[in-house]
Amino acid sequence: MRVLVVAAPLLGHVFPLMPLALALRDAGHDVVVATGGEALRVRDSGLHVEDVVPANVRFGPIALRIMFTHPLVAKREMRGSGRLDFVSRMFGTVGDAMTEPLQALARRWKPDVVVHEPLAAAGSALGVPSIVHDVSLFDGLELTSAVGARMKAGVRSPATVLRTSPRSVAEFSGGEPLRFVAYSGDGEVPAWLTEPAGKPRILVSRSTAPGPGAGRMMAAVARAAEQVDAEFVLVRPERAEGLPDNVKTVGWVPLPRVLPFCDGIVHHGGAGTLLGALAAGVPQLVEPGPGDRTVHANLVTKRGAGLAAGPKAVTPELLTRLIEDARLQRAAAEVSDEIAAMPAPSDIARQWEEVTPLK
Repeated sequence: MRVLVVAAPLLGHVFPLMPLALALRDAGHDVVVATGGEALRVRDSGLHVEDVVPANVRFGPIALRIMFTHPLVAKREMRGSGRLDFVSRMFGTVGDAMTEPLQALARRWKPDVVVHEPLAAAGSALGVPSIVHDVSLFDGLELTSAVGARMKAGVRSPATVLRTSPRSVAEFSGGEPLRFVAYSGDGEVPAWLTEPAGKPRILVSRSTAPGPGAGRMMAAVARAAEQVDAEFVLVRPERAEGLPDNVKTVGWVPLPRVLPFCDGIVHHGGAGTLLGALAAGVPQLVEPGPGDRTVHANLVTKRGAGLAAGPKAVTPELLTRLIEDARLQRAAAEVSDEIAAMPAPSDIARQWEEVTPLK
C-alpha cells in the first residue's frame, strides 16, 4: 500500500509522525513524507521526503499579518487563551500554499491513503482517504476541521484518527489508540549525558520554533540553579558564559536518548517534548504560553505529573520540588506505564489494512 505522510513545515510537527512512518515502511508499505522547510531534516531517516512547501511560505510574516489584521485574536493567542482562532488562520494559510504541490504529488504518485497531522489539513484535500495522526493533547479532528474551514481547498472529513494522548491526561471520543514514541532524529550525545550524574539531573529545553522570549525560562532556571542540589543541562542555550558550576550546556541532542538519565525536565510546553517526558516517566516543569502551551501545562498539572510556572515564578524551591516530590514522580510513572500499554506504531503497521478506510 502507498502511504503519504503529510506534516506542516516544522520539526515539532513532522517528528511525531516518524515512528509510524518508519514502522509502515518496515512492514512493507511504500511511504513518502511530504513537508517542507526545516522539517526536511527527516530525510536523514532514510524515508523518501518530498518538499511541498513553496519557498516564500514563512511563519513570521504570516503571524505578523494576522496580528495586524486581527489584534484581539493575536492578544488572546499570546495569553494562551486563543482557542483555535489564531492557529487556524496561520495553518490555513500554510495549508493553502501546500495544497497545489500536494495535489501534484498525489496525481504523480497515486497514494492509497494519506496520514497527516492535524495542522496539515491539506492532507485531507487530495481526494484520497485520509487519517489524522494526533500529535498533541488537543483533539486532532477538531484541529483539522478548524484549519480546513479557513482554507480555500475543499478539505474532506478524515476517515478516522490515531489518538496518541494518554486517556488519564486528555481523552477524546472515537479513533484508534496509538502509543506516542518520542522521535527527534539522529544526533551526537556526549557520553556523560547517558550516564548517571551522581546527583539529580534536570534537563532544560526550549522550542525549536523561533518566537519572542524563547530563552527567558532557561535564563530563569540558570539564575536559580546554584541554590539547588542538582545538575542542570541547558539544551541549545542562548548564552553559555557565566553559568553556575552545576550548570552544563549542550547543543542539539535527541531528547529520547537523554530523558532516561534525567530526573526532571523544564520546557516550553511543546507537544513533542511534553509527550516525550510523559512517555519517559520524567516529572516536568512546563512554561505556559501561546498556542497549545497553556493547555498542555494545565493538563499535565491537573494529572499531577508536572508543574506549571513562568520565568518569574522559577525559584530554587520550585526546582527542588520538581525532583523531590514523590507525588510528581508517582504520577509521571503511572502515565508512562499507561502510554507503554497503548498499541505501538509497529502494531498499527501490522494491522494497517484493518485501520485504513479502504473498503
